[in-house]
This record gives sequence, C-alpha cells and structure tokens, in this order.
Amino acid sequence: MAKTKSKTIYECTACGSRFPKWVGRCTECGGWSSVEEFRETPLSPAAERWIPGEEGVGPTPLTSVEVDERERVSSTMEELDRVLGGGVVAGSAVLVGGDPGIGKSTLLLQLLLGLGEEGRSTLYVSGEESAKQLRMRAERLGGASEKIKVLTEIDVERIVSVLESENPAAAVMDSVQTLVSPEIQGAPGTVSQVREVAAQLVGWAKGRGMPLFLVGHVTKDGALAGPRVLEHMVDTVLYFEGDKGHPYRILRAVKNRFGSTNEVGVFEMGAKGLIGVKNPSELFLAERPEGASGSIVSPSLEGSRVILVEIQTLTAPQNYGSPQRTVSGVDRNRVQILAALLDRRLGLALANHDIFVSVAGGMQVNEPAGDLGLVAALISAYTDRPADAKTIFFGEVGLAGEVRGVSRPMDRLKEAKKLGYTRAVLPARQAREVSGVKELAEMELVGVDSIDKLLDSMGG
Repeated sequence: MAKTKSKTIYECTACGSRFPKWVGRCTECGGWSSVEEFRETPLSPAAERWIPGEEGVGPTPLTSVEVDERERVSSTMEELDRVLGGGVVAGSAVLVGGDPGIGKSTLLLQLLLGLGEEGRSTLYVSGEESAKQLRMRAERLGGASEKIKVLTEIDVERIVSVLESENPAAAVMDSVQTLVSPEIQGAPGTVSQVREVAAQLVGWAKGRGMPLFLVGHVTKDGALAGPRVLEHMVDTVLYFEGDKGHPYRILRAVKNRFGSTNEVGVFEMGAKGLIGVKNPSELFLAERPEGASGSIVSPSLEGSRVILVEIQTLTAPQNYGSPQRTVSGVDRNRVQILAALLDRRLGLALANHDIFVSVAGGMQVNEPAGDLGLVAALISAYTDRPADAKTIFFGEVGLAGEVRGVSRPMDRLKEAKKLGYTRAVLPARQAREVSGVKELAEMELVGVDSIDKLLDSMGG
C-alpha cells in the first residue's frame, strides 16, 4: 500500500476541531486565536490499532466472553478505590486532571508506593520533574521503594520500549501533555501530539493488561487541556478538586466504564501526603460556629455516601449599584431563584440585599435536596435568628414554594443521627413515611409542605 502523504490542516488547540482554512475564532468552543496550522502525517501502526484484538478472530457471542473479577486489584487507597468503582481494573486507562499543585502527582505516587508494598513492580514516567525531585517527594510520603522504577523521558517511543522491557504492573505518565512522538510534527501539548501519544500508550496498556494512569493539565476554565478525543480514548476520567486554602481535596469521576460516576473520594492533604477521610461529615462540621445566624447543616448525597455539609449565608443591605450575589459551592442561579421566592412568598426584601453563600470546606452541593437548607440559611441570615444547632434541613423547593421529597431520606437521617443530630426538617410526605421507624425513635421529625411553615420550624 502506498504511503499516505502529509497534508496541511487547521486545528483548534483547545478542542481539536478542524477547519478547511484558518479562522480567528473556533466555531465549536468559541476560543479566539486557538486555530493553528499543522502538518498531518499518517498515524503510527500502534495508534491505528490501539484497541486490542486477535487477528483472524471474528464476532464472539457476548455470553461466551469470560470475565475475571480478580483482574480488579486494590489501589491500597480506600477513597481512590471508591471512585474507581472498587479498585484498579487490569488494562484500564485512567486520566487524572486538576489544577496545578492540587495533588495529582502526589496521589499517583502514593498509589505506586502502595502497590510496591504489595510486591508489585511499577513505573513512574515524568516529563516535568527530575528523578531527584521524585525521590524527595517519595521520602516525604513515607519512604522510597525499590519496586518503583523512575524514568525521566518525553519520547513516547523510548517510553514504550522501556515498558516492553520492564513489563510493570502499573505505570504513571506525568504528564501526557509533555510527551512527544517523533513521527508527528509539532511541539509537546499540541492536539496531534497528545492524540498520537495517548493512542500509543493506551493501545500498549490494553494489549498487555496493564493499568495506565495519565496526568492531564487543565485550562484556566478548569477543563482538561488538549483534544476532547483524549477523554474518549481512556476508560476513566477523574478530576481532583479543592481550594489551596483548605487541606481538603475531592476526587470525582466524570467518566468511568467500570463503575459509577456519582462517587467521590475525600482526602486531607497533610505533611505526609494525602490521607483518606472516612467520615467527611465530621470533618466538615468540626469548626462550625455555635449560635451563628445563617449557618445550616444539610445532608448531601455524593454517590453511595451521605455527607453532612454546612451552608453559610450572609445578607446585608445594598449600599451601591446592583445587589451582589457571591456564591461558592452551590448553583448561583438556584440562589437567585430561591431569593426571589422568599421575596414573593414570605415578604423578605432580599432583592435589596447583597447575598453571600458558601459551603464550608470547599464542598459542592449540586442536588435539589439542598434547597430547603439554603432557604433556611437565607431566612436565618436575614432575620439574624440562629437555627437550632442540632437540626438538619433537606428537601427540594418548587417555584410555588412547595417542599418536595428527595431520594434516600432514611440514609440522610441515619447519618445525621450518627453524628448527634436530634431533629430534622424535611418534606412532610417523607416525614410521615419514616415516622415510627425504630432506628429514628429518638429523632424529632418535622415535616413541612411549603416554605411558609419553615420559619416556625427552624427552632433556635
């Protein structure tokens, strides 16, 4: 077969969209000056067949495919196992993204250290740090291991050659944007380079059944840098989140072919690295102020676990211009809607007040069950009336002011009771359903069907 000649293409460096000619703005992602000219060359044989298969084997009945659950091994980190769906799957490709300095490299180095303690040989490929820097970090995390081989290299062909000779049980590439393929023109991090490098590495890992972890840079908007096809090539995409001003880190799965994408892992960054938090509720509520108005506790559902979070609000009369709406941890549009609802239904003049909302500890409350807690916090802040310290609030609030039921109320109540909360304000229908349950015998359940009755139910 004749070799395909290279050709000139115009490709967006942000999203990977292609154009027949140069344009100043990408019509797909909206990025300005992100379209650049590239010389496209044929992909390498490794990239063309990155999905493993046996030559000459035709279609196979799905029922005859053997599945071995033993191929999933523990990462030795309970919180990471939770997010991955129970452990690391053999031959899986995992992409880990997050802000610079958030702890991506630390997390993966701890993973390899844990595997090394179980006698598994691993490989850490770094295109950013030197071997000495990695040794210093390993010592800080508890000690280096001879089971971890370190390679400082950016040439993907050289990396694949080392993988062939070492045949590690797991490998980390830190980061995929620093690696290059000699067969592709362009600097490290360009769309063509990232696509080719990822194809070769993922193809090799799947063919050998080796778990592969890729560290990915993020843009200023928080999205993974490079072409979107990178996320389609891998099996799992994890985002490491957190505020550098807080020691807590949240690990979320936005794609997972081997488990749920609703699970989160909670870590605390300490002097010896990341430590899994088994009871996040207790951690996030440890410094809750006593007798402060605008502070409400609400049980939030994160995957299979319930986490009690503190919602804090502050309202102040408007001094100039339009009223401010500064929000962290909840949806800003939801705050606007609930504030308008309180103005209309309860006569609270929040339209003339600045509103500040924050979820303590850097947590995110994205489910509707946090509506009732947010409404209670706004009422408490506006009236300067602290709510009862041992009361939790949860429920969805509709535009008519009604309080609707939410999923898994029993799990939320049990978690609250375990942490010493003796009172719960929840949707009236669900309060009737769980009343009389033996596990909640010592807990006072206050059912409300509209926010009109919420003010009398807050206690304090």
